[in-house]
Amino acid sequence: MMHLLKRLRTLLENISGNKDKIKTMSKLTIAMGADHAGFEFKEELKKHLVNRSIAVIDFGTNSPDSVDYPDYIHPVADAIEEEKVSLGIILCGSGNGAAMTANKHPNIRAAICWNKSLAELARQHNDANIISIPTRFVSLEIAVEMVDAFLSTAFEGGRHARRVGKISC
Repeated sequence: MMHLLKRLRTLLENISGNKDKIKTMSKLTIAMGADHAGFEFKEELKKHLVNRSIAVIDFGTNSPDSVDYPDYIHPVADAIEEEKVSLGIILCGSGNGAAMTANKHPNIRAAICWNKSLAELARQHNDANIISIPTRFVSLEIAVEMVDAFLSTAFEGGRHARRVGKISC
């Protein structure tokens, strides 16, 4: 019931054009989680964000040793649902397993992105709250561009809010 009320409030704010809730990058707190394939990118992206004065909660993994991605992705989705963080960044080899795991959570919209334009559209049109990065298919440079675009792009609301409101089952 709480999730439904929160979603309804968000939709009404977006439909009415209330942009007061759009946060600047320096006020964000980001959750991050990755499996072994995403470990190195996670570490570099975390440094990048901290250098931009963005707070990061890192749910691991903390080494390149083989692990099961759901163990590190569920906590990211939980942190967003509990409003402990603003947005999330998840990483795995293909981006698929991480996104599928996160998207099992109510009110989570994890988007697999492999370029800056997709990252922007995921926020603008889909109000994605997690970006899923396929580390075996993009360079670190592209990952940084995508994260910067994802974090600095606002949801447009309007007709997109109506569509986003129809996503949950």
